[in-house]
Amino acid sequence: MPPPLNLGNQQPKTPLDADRAWQATASRVGDTVLFFDFDGTLAPVDDDPTAVLPAPKVLAAIEALAPLVRRIAIVSARPVEFLRDQLGGLAGVDLYGLYGLEHSHSGGETVTEPAALPWVPTMRELADLARAELPAGALVEFKRLSVALHWRTAPQLGAQVQEWGRAQADRLGLRVQAGRMVLEIKPPVDRDKGMVIGEVVRDAGGAWYFGDDVSDIKAFAALRARAAADPEFLGVCVAVANPETGHEVAEAADLTIDSPAALGDFLTEALPHLR
Repeated sequence: MPPPLNLGNQQPKTPLDADRAWQATASRVGDTVLFFDFDGTLAPVDDDPTAVLPAPKVLAAIEALAPLVRRIAIVSARPVEFLRDQLGGLAGVDLYGLYGLEHSHSGGETVTEPAALPWVPTMRELADLARAELPAGALVEFKRLSVALHWRTAPQLGAQVQEWGRAQADRLGLRVQAGRMVLEIKPPVDRDKGMVIGEVVRDAGGAWYFGDDVSDIKAFAALRARAAADPEFLGVCVAVANPETGHEVAEAADLTIDSPAALGDFLTEALPHLR
């Protein structure tokens, strides 16, 4: 007999067999939620964060999966409106932007966490200050409720940008989230990917989460906590490989996929199991 599947109840010790995991999902597909990060997962990371596009086959696969599962949700550091534009109006998909500070269900209006709204002026002023004080080569991305400081095109500035960003966060009473050659500065509001996932899967029968960065480890932890509380819950954590944070994320995952491009094939190959 094949060894039993490790489906997220504990830190995986051996690689999970993807086909068997999808087959196990098939028995509860209508009660399963599929979660995806955006940057580095659905879309490759780009030097220009405004220029990224979903990898080939990804959107078609998600569109085909949406009628089969309970919900599909994109959980990202991007604003909801950006996600909406990049996904081309994909129907039946929930969007959680800015680590859950914004959300839109199935194409509905964008709802903002009320506790975050008073921080919009602070974020705007912080973005202006960053553009004035950080050296050329650092990219400042203003997202209304957060500010992302990138150094992908100037790796030598990483330490300086992070020191500046953390100092400003301390001065203003803000929070930081490290990522792939980026430091995100956010309001002091209790919302993160783990909290979003924990709330959505509270009464679900199973869930998969696909992510590539350290913030996605909180989402993995939420699936593991749900599985620990309910042995019938099936949780699968999938890392998308990358040269910056890939090892750390893969260590926390059940499966690893080579790239966003490979994710499109992976999801397409899952369809026969779920149908």
